[in-house]
Amino acid sequence: MVDLQTQYQKIKPQVDEAMNRVVDSAAFINGPEVKSFQAELEDYLAVQHVIPCANGTDALQIAMMGLGLKPGDEVITATFTYVATAEVIALLQLKPVLVDVDPETYTLDPEKVREAVTPRTKAIVPVHLFGQCADMDALRAIAREHHLHIVEDTAQAIGADFYARNGEVGKAGTLGDVGATSFFPSKNLGCYGDGGALFTNDDELAAKIRMVANHGQSRRYYHDRVGVNSRLDSLQAAVLRQKLPHLDAYNAARRKAADFYDQALGDLPQLQTPVRSSLSSHVFHQYTLRIKDETINRDELIAYLKEKEIPAMIYYPVALHMQKAYRDERYDPGHFPVTERLVDTVFSLPMHTELSQDQQAYITETIINYLK
Repeated sequence: MVDLQTQYQKIKPQVDEAMNRVVDSAAFINGPEVKSFQAELEDYLAVQHVIPCANGTDALQIAMMGLGLKPGDEVITATFTYVATAEVIALLQLKPVLVDVDPETYTLDPEKVREAVTPRTKAIVPVHLFGQCADMDALRAIAREHHLHIVEDTAQAIGADFYARNGEVGKAGTLGDVGATSFFPSKNLGCYGDGGALFTNDDELAAKIRMVANHGQSRRYYHDRVGVNSRLDSLQAAVLRQKLPHLDAYNAARRKAADFYDQALGDLPQLQTPVRSSLSSHVFHQYTLRIKDETINRDELIAYLKEKEIPAMIYYPVALHMQKAYRDERYDPGHFPVTERLVDTVFSLPMHTELSQDQQAYITETIINYLK
């Protein structure tokens, strides 16, 4: 699904030198590489504050802790997403309120969000799924109306632009109160281990988040609030510093690969290719197809592709409301019709910066031959 080795070979001298520099300095925690990466990412995103942390799940948790959400507060998010989004809500003894997604973009449906707001609602967590932004105009309007926080889960969309209806353009993760991302190796901007970060333009919130991520302390041994220990180590920051200047090129390569898939598969009546929102650029963390023909068995198609040495993945085979840990008597089968259709019909093709046209031609021809 990804080819990290070939990507590494293209920047190997720079990465190796950067990692050797960290080892030689022995500044493994909060060293100069972390501070430099933080500043460079702030410039790239045009955001006031980047707070690095240990991973994307921590980033979401720290964001909610920094906002001061209390046990019992309701937090609205999508049921069609990775478990981490709801996991941290439940871990903090907040109440996950799951809603359905837009049938075209698979991102949070603003009308479903509006219907789910109650007096106990305190925050919305839009997931910028598969590489493009949710409708942040509509979600921000709901948040203003009901005095809610917005925590953006931008683990799959770093580098994507949101085109607001008033003409303003902003980067994914900088559009709400706080954004959270992951630098897991397979992400569009990935390190060589775990890593994450938070983004905000709110000075006061940034100070709280920094404290939370560092044991709740503003200075050493003085702990003003309950916190966690979540740091991006210097080796990972060194890798990310070398990859950040290539991020736009990486995303452009993904879009080019998506264009190839679109052209080859877009006219097939059995498949729905990804719908690109007019409100967002798409950085294609995943290239996800939906089967429209009910006579096609998705598992058999995936098995056929694997026989031909083509990997394919299902993101996500079980919606959050059907996961044992998040079952809720409010959510009966059929409660989320869009998501329930998606979990039965979507599958993703290889998508990364190193895809060649020959590889994509083989992938698409194999799919076309199967569907004949």
